[in-house]
Parts: sequence; structure tokens; C-alpha cells
Amino acid sequence: MDPHFNKITKAGYQKIQKEIDQLENSRPTKIKILSDARALGDLSENAEYSAAKRDLRHLESRLRFLRKELQYAKIYTPSDNDRVEVGKYVTFEFLDDHATETYQIVGTPEVDIDHGKISIASPIGAALLNHRTGDTVKVVAPNLTYQVKITAVKIDQ
Repeated sequence: MDPHFNKITKAGYQKIQKEIDQLENSRPTKIKILSDARALGDLSENAEYSAAKRDLRHLESRLRFLRKELQYAKIYTPSDNDRVEVGKYVTFEFLDDHATETYQIVGTPEVDIDHGKISIASPIGAALLNHRTGDTVKVVAPNLTYQVKITAVKIDQ
């Protein structure tokens, strides 16, 4: 049975790898802080030791999570056409109020709505996927249903 891979952009993959590298680089410092706190004596009343231990556990947990994300990630390179795919920028118009938005469609590990990146797992990302410029798409969200018209699909913004 083949494992399920999550599509991700090259930039998203590199961002996760960079965070892993930063965490790995900070790990020896966290271990030293824990060791120094342990040397202070009675561990049951040692707040520095408890905090250092918690920080190291958090770092280790985050590393495990990010490594799993990369383990099941597959860099996806979009094709040069007007079909909505991971990595492409999509401009669409809401048909109810004629507002327009542009978002990059990305894999779930790299979602960042503040920077215009929506996931293929989100209601609008899933609805737009594999449609083309000019298509009208019905988006079914948890609390409402609406339609958008795709006005542009580009590889680069």
C-alpha cells in the first residue's frame, strides 16, 4: 500500500526544512540550559529545571511534527496552463458582491491566509482545484454556499 503524500510547493518545503534546521541548531543550547538547571539541586522545587525541561520537550515535539510533515510531503510543480493546481495564483470574483481576491493555492502544511496562501483542503481551495479561467465554481462552506468566477490562473504572481 502506497503512503499518502501531501502536495506542497518547493518554497513551502524549504520553509519547513529551514525551521527544522533552526530548531536543530538551538537544541544543544536547550540541552545545556537543562543540564545547568539540573545542577542547581533539588529538582522538585527547581523552576528553572521545569521550564528548561518543558522547553526541550516542546522543541523535540515540534521537530517530530515537522519531520513527519516532510516525510509525507511531495514537492509539486504546477504545469503551465490555466488550470488551478497547487502552487498557482488564482484570482476570482465573488458573484454576490463582485469583490475580487487573489490567493496562492498551497498544500496544507504551508497555509498562511495573512500572506494569501490557502489550502487545497479549505472549502474554497478544494472547490477551485482543477477548474480553469472563466469557470464559475460553487463553494460549500460550513455556514454558507456561494459562487465565484475564476478570472485568472497564473504560475507567478
